[in-house]
Amino acid sequence: GFPTVPPVVILLATTFCISGLYLTACFLASPGLAPNITVTHAGSLLTCWLGFDQVGLDTFGHSPTGLLRRVFNLRLPPVTGFLGATPTQLVVFSGCFSFSYEQHTIKTLHECSPAVRLMRPVVTSLRTRIQDQMDKFRINGGRPLEGRVRISGAKNSALPCMAASLLTGETVTLHNLPYVRDIITMRRLLEDVGCTVLMPELRTLKINADGVEQFEAPYELVKTMRASVLALGPLVARFGEARVSLPGGCAIGQRPIDLHLAGLEKLGATVSLEDGNVVARARRLKGTEVYCDLVTVTGTENLMMAAALADGVTIIQNAAREPEVVDLAELLIKMGARIEGAGGGAIRIEGVDSLGGAEHTIIPDRIETGTFITAAAVTGGSLEITHCCPPHLSAAIDKLREAGVVIEQRNAFSLQVRVGGPIAPSDVTTAPYPGFPTDMQAQYMALMTRSSGTSVVTETIFENRFMHASEMLRMGAKIRISGKQAVVEGADHLTGARVQASDLRASASLVVAGLAARGETWIDRVYHIDRGYERIEEKLRAVGADIERVRDQSDSTGAEAVSQGGA
Repeated sequence: GFPTVPPVVILLATTFCISGLYLTACFLASPGLAPNITVTHAGSLLTCWLGFDQVGLDTFGHSPTGLLRRVFNLRLPPVTGFLGATPTQLVVFSGCFSFSYEQHTIKTLHECSPAVRLMRPVVTSLRTRIQDQMDKFRINGGRPLEGRVRISGAKNSALPCMAASLLTGETVTLHNLPYVRDIITMRRLLEDVGCTVLMPELRTLKINADGVEQFEAPYELVKTMRASVLALGPLVARFGEARVSLPGGCAIGQRPIDLHLAGLEKLGATVSLEDGNVVARARRLKGTEVYCDLVTVTGTENLMMAAALADGVTIIQNAAREPEVVDLAELLIKMGARIEGAGGGAIRIEGVDSLGGAEHTIIPDRIETGTFITAAAVTGGSLEITHCCPPHLSAAIDKLREAGVVIEQRNAFSLQVRVGGPIAPSDVTTAPYPGFPTDMQAQYMALMTRSSGTSVVTETIFENRFMHASEMLRMGAKIRISGKQAVVEGADHLTGARVQASDLRASASLVVAGLAARGETWIDRVYHIDRGYERIEEKLRAVGADIERVRDQSDSTGAEAVSQGGA
């Protein structure tokens, strides 16, 4: 007869086969999943296949069995009985298997990169087709939100912290990273320039920039995420050269990077525009005083990172004071930078010759916190919001309380939110931190559509950030736009409609409006919300919302719901 094959051999062979299919499926379906994943992840992927789908969901954004079925129409049989091993034994084996190949992976990542880069345009095209089929939300409104929701890490803090890893050849470890599209895009950017990026555990990345070989952020990445420009300062500071395509991102205004470039020129860099790329060169940046004509968050962050390796002292006047700037400064200080005054109007940076590795935990997302507060209020529900940082959202919390939302701080990291009566109209004006954040303006407007009177929303930061208002009109909202102001009259109710998201926060406001509306709301182009909110539909569904992500099969046939629980 046939020789007996030891279960461990079958396990090993099966691991490679299933892991290969799963990695391919992940790369096709994920918006930028790093392709430089080698045999290190085979063990953990097998663990996912055995039924621990949440591991795969949290790591790659997809349940392994569901993703393989969706992309390849492949249905996997149970494996534990076939191999004659218990789940515990298989988990232990896969963990040992993964650990034993960790060092090998670090050495081979860069060897795989050139081939991966050649294949990326083709795979990106295929992946985009798959993504375009899953860009809608369907919401049945009118259900109060009840329960507990956990806030993810701040995307706007994680992005500059990831970029800061370019300042050193040592490993930077970041915890509490949100699994959102912009983070994946930044990871791809770092890998494109030669960084090694590993995920040793959920929501943690180890980034090593010792092998950086090129100094360009390509157009295909920058066009989808404006924060890609954050690579400019670190690259020119450490390597003396940087080439970054003019940035894209949300369609909410011009948001030029002139202040970034003017600041780098003040530091001694030569900046030019070549073939649509911003090119900066400098032997070594020189410390100086830089005054920002306008408060700019990414500009402050870019200049702060660049000045960390400059020769001499740099002072950034009229600096942004946002918590995300402070968080970046804390990481840089851990890396050996000498920074004082972060969080104030003037930041002093004394340049050093080199920076080292560090370990850092990203702060909670204050805008996600505010979004869930408005969602609870507009639905008349009661939510406990955990793992947040209330002081980072003081102005918004004060304004929401003024509108009649009851917000109680249970401890340093949690809030209890409910509505004590009708929503009261209350005017608001956006302003740089510590004022009312512009990223909360759209969600606040959605809340005011359910108020008992008339309120005025004034936008002072961006010139084109009322695009969501026209979509809310389709739902029965009463909004009049005049320049930088929107006059919102409270309506008896909103009605479900088909609407389209124009940017990240606009999509969040349409979700909030849809939760309050009567009937069914369809939101198109929700890839915007995926840029900054980690599985918002799953978090909302867990607290009682009737919301699901759907796949649009064609314009004529409508949409088919996609189960997100196991797919």
